[in-house]
Amino acid sequence: MTNTFDKSMGVILLVISILFVTESMKISGSAYGSVIGPKTYPLILGIILGFLSLRLLYETFRKNSETPEKMKLNYKRFGIILVSAILYVFLLEIIGYILATFLFLLISFWVMEKGKLLSTILIALFFTLGVYLMFVTLLGGSLPKFTLF
Repeated sequence: MTNTFDKSMGVILLVISILFVTESMKISGSAYGSVIGPKTYPLILGIILGFLSLRLLYETFRKNSETPEKMKLNYKRFGIILVSAILYVFLLEIIGYILATFLFLLISFWVMEKGKLLSTILIALFFTLGVYLMFVTLLGGSLPKFTLF
């Protein structure tokens, strides 16, 4: 990417992270009998996004000259991942966290790394189960389960 684009995105992402943090503080503390409330993940994600955007800004200001590169934009991959993300949001409550997240990650990783199906399946499976076990077992949270009706 170019320095101008990186600087612009760094500022935009920093503003979004500040909005995430401030708006997540307005969410109620607890729900569904969970130890972790609904504001925990947006708050953590906002803080992480803020640090990453600051890192992006630091790296772009550290570069001396702007070197324009010609990038080939891949709209097909972007479209597939965008559609799978939208389907993930709609299907999360219906098919449950584990299946929805596994399918979303499987599709996304496979689109990014064509030809590495076994490693894609393993990474998607371990990440999905790892997050589920960490959130439900260690933190005492609750995630959507598979329901037909």
